[in-house]
Amino acid sequence: MAARRGIGLDIPAPYAAKVAEAAMKICWNGACVRPEVSLMDTGGTVPQNCTGNEPDDSCAASPSPDGGKRGFADVGDLPAAPVQVAVTLRGAEGKRLLAEEVDVTPHVTYPNGRHCGEGDPQAGLIVLGGKVTVRRWRLHGFFCHHFDSKPG
Repeated sequence: MAARRGIGLDIPAPYAAKVAEAAMKICWNGACVRPEVSLMDTGGTVPQNCTGNEPDDSCAASPSPDGGKRGFADVGDLPAAPVQVAVTLRGAEGKRLLAEEVDVTPHVTYPNGRHCGEGDPQAGLIVLGGKVTVRRWRLHGFFCHHFDSKPG
């Protein structure tokens, strides 16, 4: 398993309902890139019926949108060092809803656990309260658990 090199953007509901497109300008060492950021709807699953309670039985689930949106900017040469990110969000008619700059340091990932070596660096941003915030990550054991920043 591999990790994509780049920066993720999460836009939770209800703010996501206003957003039609996102753009990022990512700069480091005097150079900037403007990767494509395609937004997708986010959601979870709703459990459905199971065929039984035995280990070989199966259960169904159906997708359930939660009103949020998520995008990812692939940046092939993103360093594991501080970068500046300008995020612009636009509504359906092209009206600018948000334009902010944040500093973030991408960190190497461990998609197969720490025992299997480093993956590519990633960073995550989230829109909370109409502001772009850096997602906070904490590595624990072989797995990476994320804890979102709270507004305020």
